[in-house]
Amino acid sequence: MHIHIFWDSLAPDGLQVPVARSISAILGVPATVTENPVRMMGYVNERRQVDAQVLLDSLSAYKYRHDIHEPVLLVVSQDLFRKGSSSVFGLARESVGAAVVSSARLANEFYGKSGDDADIIDRLIKEGTHEVGHLLGLGHCEDRECIMFRPGGLDELDGKKKILCDLCYTKLKAKLATTLDISR
Repeated sequence: MHIHIFWDSLAPDGLQVPVARSISAILGVPATVTENPVRMMGYVNERRQVDAQVLLDSLSAYKYRHDIHEPVLLVVSQDLFRKGSSSVFGLARESVGAAVVSSARLANEFYGKSGDDADIIDRLIKEGTHEVGHLLGLGHCEDRECIMFRPGGLDELDGKKKILCDLCYTKLKAKLATTLDISR
């Protein structure tokens, strides 16, 4: 098992390594970062946002064409939305093993505050790990500090810790053991 992280050229530069290392450490699965090879689709001009579901369709097609079976996380800078929501930090599609996270609403600048690399790294780690957790079969958690808790906004995201609660950790280990047994 391996996590592929595709980092879009417009996403904040220089954060790739700490984000990938932390996601890997939290989930216990190796991760590598490469430049995004996927064509960005789904931009809706009237909203000035990207439809995350359309972008996941593009990512899914790319995975299929290139015979990639491991989870893929795409990190972009464009603001995301999905049908029924005005915006999302990220979105995962477990059935195809693809997820996307946007740095747009994770950056302090979006809220009129001074930029801070430590804040955006922390948030990208939390949101990226959360979405990859879905790709590994984890659902949302009720523990507000668990990485798999579904935040209702930036304050709740900031309140999460960069760890899985005991229950989610146990579920992940069981799922990874099952995956490793299947792939033998």
